[in-house]
Amino acid sequence: MIRRLIYGLAYTTAGVLHFVHEPSFTKIVPPKIPLKKEIVYLTGVMEIFFGLGMILRKPGSLFKAILKLFLIAVFPANVYMAMKKIGIGDKQLSPAALWGRLPLQWLLIKEMDKL
Repeated sequence: MIRRLIYGLAYTTAGVLHFVHEPSFTKIVPPKIPLKKEIVYLTGVMEIFFGLGMILRKPGSLFKAILKLFLIAVFPANVYMAMKKIGIGDKQLSPAALWGRLPLQWLLIKEMDKL
């Protein structure tokens, strides 16, 4: 329950930040992907949905599978962010922090099985 609450709050907060700081998220969408702003808003809505879903009830296998697919789908944005040394908002991150985030994405995917 505590793990679900922590992840739920984290995803909900991240989703809201997609709207509050949209330009920061738009910067990390790889250039070949069209409709950047729309994608940022869509992923924000999805993260809010995932977050509230975790908070309100124990996720089922379909919910977890969709969340895992979502995490895989947004992985290229994290790679692009590391390759182009794009910080978060106005904060520049070290190369170690930018590249270190990538394996954490896979850990998050594995963590979904524990919810």
